[in-house]
Amino acid sequence: MRAPFDLVRAAFHDPRARSYQVLAAVVWGLIVVSVAVFAIDFSLPAESEARHTLRVIDRGLLVLFAVEYVLRVATFLPADLLVFRRPPLGRARAHVVGRLRFMLHPMMVVDLVTVAAVVPQLRGLRALRLLRLLRTARVFRYGNPFTGLFHAFERDRLLFLMAFLFLVLEVGLGGGSLYLIERDHNPDIHSIFDGAWLALVTLTTVGFGDLTPITPLGRVITSILMVGGMFTLAMFAGIIGHSLLNAVLSVREEQFRMSTYANHIVVCGYEEGMVLLLDTLVAEHDPESTKIVLIADLDRPHEIPAELYWVRGDPTKESELDKVRLDRAAAVVVAGARHTSPQQADAVTLLTVFTIRSHLAKKRNTSQRQRPVYLVAEILDSENVEHARAAGADEVIETRRLGFSLLAHAIEHHGTADTLSQVVLRGESSLYVGVMPAGFEQRTYGEMTAGLDLRGRGGLVIGVTHGHSGAEHVNPPENFRLEPGMHLLYLAPERLLDTP
Repeated sequence: MRAPFDLVRAAFHDPRARSYQVLAAVVWGLIVVSVAVFAIDFSLPAESEARHTLRVIDRGLLVLFAVEYVLRVATFLPADLLVFRRPPLGRARAHVVGRLRFMLHPMMVVDLVTVAAVVPQLRGLRALRLLRLLRTARVFRYGNPFTGLFHAFERDRLLFLMAFLFLVLEVGLGGGSLYLIERDHNPDIHSIFDGAWLALVTLTTVGFGDLTPITPLGRVITSILMVGGMFTLAMFAGIIGHSLLNAVLSVREEQFRMSTYANHIVVCGYEEGMVLLLDTLVAEHDPESTKIVLIADLDRPHEIPAELYWVRGDPTKESELDKVRLDRAAAVVVAGARHTSPQQADAVTLLTVFTIRSHLAKKRNTSQRQRPVYLVAEILDSENVEHARAAGADEVIETRRLGFSLLAHAIEHHGTADTLSQVVLRGESSLYVGVMPAGFEQRTYGEMTAGLDLRGRGGLVIGVTHGHSGAEHVNPPENFRLEPGMHLLYLAPERLLDTP
């Protein structure tokens, strides 16, 4: 049986507890009601009876928020006490210091500020509680940017503390000096707070103009504060830029997942030199109509074309494949690595293919697809071709073997490598797969080529392929019997038949 304190503590600090989820839902509702009451209050006449009722409800909500804040602080258990044994006095000190530090967390500061809305003039601050919805929302699955922002402030709190202390030092010295210099000559400066206000607006380059120095020495001090203000602002800009860069960039990981893109192409893996693959993809597929997204565990290289999407992630982990909406993709290309041995590169390729197929098999919408995701994998070692097919690759490209074969064949048959390169590299004639026109099923290959005249349109049929098994027959005999479901392989300067 858990102690009452542990049960209450779990409700405020343990996201795994059912009570925590219930309390979060209640707080969400109270926040929405509080903001709605605040908005309705503005639309009612000042002396309206309904407005008086809303004010009562408003104060009641603020009391609930204050109670929730106090209980959250009171039930907080400093981590230091979970590690070390402390004497009674040291334990009390750890409780006090730990709770004070907890209250200085950015979100706790926001909650404390919103409780201050009990002052009528500060009622608009309650809208800040909407940030709590963003903090706990599950919309951002891989990197909540708002949580990242608060973590950035917490992680670099020493830098921010030093910057604020430097600002306080400037305001204190400058404000005190201006007060001592100007108090007997300037009728607008009556206290040290006036001097501090003048120093602050000067440092921040705001310059409202309500207070200005009139003595020569006062103007010298103000000029020094002006120059110091430029350095102070530069220091804050540098600290904020350093702290928030990674937090803001994490939004990119959510950009594609939260989009509505579908029927896109996913490229898994990238390293230097693969830009040629991307250039070919762009030439084959218009990025405006067919989105191309790359996923690799590194920052976006500068040579990636601007029209392509980049998502940082590990394609060998199922938990990260949703970043590229893999279940809605049309095709996936798994490229092999070049900076390692062929065996190691193929091992990563096989793992990626297997992970993709496992991920797709678990998706509910897989059975609703008109056609399955087509997966093309690059293999460097011929011994791993069958392994890639067994892992789930629909098509396997042996790039090293193809290249070496072209080299060897060109020695005996001159020009063959150039010819095949033109076909593969989308030259004057490219290789296409087309749907066999109706009426040619159950006929012979010779009858089909004679009846289907593509030569007048610049095309040449060179074989057929089975639509289901993928088996290909290049230049089969004239009496080869065609079957339903077969597709045509043909060379042409452009697509002449419907694509299967």
